[in-house]
Amino acid sequence: MDDKTIMHTILTNIKSSADLMLHGSIESSTPKVHNAFKTALNDVIDTQNCIYNEMSQKGWYQTQQVEQQKIDQAKQKYSAN
Repeated sequence: MDDKTIMHTILTNIKSSADLMLHGSIESSTPKVHNAFKTALNDVIDTQNCIYNEMSQKGWYQTQQVEQQKIDQAKQKYSAN
């Protein structure tokens, strides 16, 4: 397995972990449990950002620029609601 595939797999797993931590935080029944999940979520988000930045620098995670017109249309659509 090459480095790009390994990093992509790690990023996917980190994103899944973030989802679990988010739901744990939302569904927690006590402040102590909520704070534990919230802290873990913040740690996972920081890790995800580091992995994304590394992949982006290597050209392994490419993003597309969105036209300003599409951004404006989305703003209008959701600001009306």
